[in-house]
Amino acid sequence: MVTAKPSLELVAEVLNGHPRSISRLISRVEARDPECRPALAQIYEHTGRAHLIGITGVPGSGKSTLVRELALAARKTDRTIGIIAIDPSSPFSGGAILGDRIRMNELTGDPGIFIRSMATRGALGGLARASMDAVDLLDAAGFDMILLETVGVGQDEVDIVQAAHTTVVVSAPGLGDDVQAMKAGLLEISDIHVVSKCDRADANKTIIDLKAMLSLGLRMNSTTGWQPPVVRTSAEAKEGIDELLAAIDRHREHLQHSGELAQRRRRTAEMRMLKTAEDILRARFISRDDDIVVDLVERVITRALDPYTAALNLLATLDEGKSDDGGKKRP
Repeated sequence: MVTAKPSLELVAEVLNGHPRSISRLISRVEARDPECRPALAQIYEHTGRAHLIGITGVPGSGKSTLVRELALAARKTDRTIGIIAIDPSSPFSGGAILGDRIRMNELTGDPGIFIRSMATRGALGGLARASMDAVDLLDAAGFDMILLETVGVGQDEVDIVQAAHTTVVVSAPGLGDDVQAMKAGLLEISDIHVVSKCDRADANKTIIDLKAMLSLGLRMNSTTGWQPPVVRTSAEAKEGIDELLAAIDRHREHLQHSGELAQRRRRTAEMRMLKTAEDILRARFISRDDDIVVDLVERVITRALDPYTAALNLLATLDEGKSDDGGKKRP
């Protein structure tokens, strides 16, 4: 029987770009295995070099096909590409349905491209809980560009803006009044707008609507002076992909020269710290005696306690002397 390597022993292999070791650690992160936390702490010291690009948009806008073509275009510039595709969870296994990965099959033979599908596992916001740890692993492994494709999202599911250096929002013609539906959410967080499937006859209307909104100042960043461009693409016809890659490169240069890159890294660090704290608290709540929760719920139902006071009481039941890595008392 072959014994699996401890996570710490995989760190050196990850730093050397070993795909199997990267996959193993991602699987352990997804399984929330506490044994991998020291390894991830070491990995984090080697991150901060890759350009993280978030690809988001409503379902059916063609994100996966666009990611495939964008990866192929970037490879022609000798860049290595990591792809994390967030898929809906299977209602039976809880795993990723793998719809995105199927559309990227032609990339699998390229050693300069790493593809991983991840299930949302109930997480909101368009990302999986383990997605940023997976980004760290690909970053430390030396990938130049990481494409993080969200599950199809709506107006208020925009966690990607707190995670990515460059956020690309994909729209498509024929999805109804999608521009108006997104204007209060997705459109406001984009650095680059892409109108996909532009080989269709009704694509010009979507482009005109987007440009009209931008001309009204919907997303003009007065602080940094970046005006999000509108790029028309057709992944099937392989049109507009080089223009999109050029826009991404221009945005990266803008971030570096304007100083906004440091601000975005600070925002990402804060987001990750707070979300990790929430996950730790959630795990501790689950491990508590159910009788405590049941009693508090009953008291809320009978109006003996209001929900806010009940929540404070629940927090008070946590043992502050426990660490988050196995429940041992701190000295």
